[in-house]
Amino acid sequence: MKTAFIGLDYIVDIMHPTGKIARSAQHAANRQVIQHANTLLEHAKANDWLSVLVKVGFKPGYHEAPAFSPMFGKAKQFGALALGGPGTEFHPDLKASLADMVVEKPRINAFYGTPLEPALRAQEVKQLVVAGVSTAWAVQSLVRDAHDRDYRVVVVEDACAAVSQEEHDASIALLRGIARVVSISELSSIE
Repeated sequence: MKTAFIGLDYIVDIMHPTGKIARSAQHAANRQVIQHANTLLEHAKANDWLSVLVKVGFKPGYHEAPAFSPMFGKAKQFGALALGGPGTEFHPDLKASLADMVVEKPRINAFYGTPLEPALRAQEVKQLVVAGVSTAWAVQSLVRDAHDRDYRVVVVEDACAAVSQEEHDASIALLRGIARVVSISELSSIE
């Protein structure tokens, strides 16, 4: 079965201490999320998985940013999530060069308005190994949508982070209903 690793929003604005909306930065650091993401990227390369890094962001002018959105409405005001700017660069410790492709998304869900699904279909991917920040938003959104698109989904729990451990744990508990949840030490168990 063809597998793809999808790493979500490992970008400066979201998960680096200098990020403009980095509410998950401390939780990610405490959980060594970047180190685990690097392990996933290396494992994907060694096992011939497609590896995709996804970043949220908006083009200059923020025309695709919904002003009414509680999540994205103030991005322009804060200068956050500007594609091409330092905030949408991948975390400096992430081995992003190992990824086969980078997808830019204008919303929480990595399938919305992106070439992600055409790439997965073209590569005949049937299983997604998912991790990222934040567990409660980007990870949940992608996993739920992938499930409904009939992908087999695996979440690598310790390569994810949220605002707090409680938010993360609640999200993982929900995702167990539609995805297999593993730790980084269980990567070899993924078919």
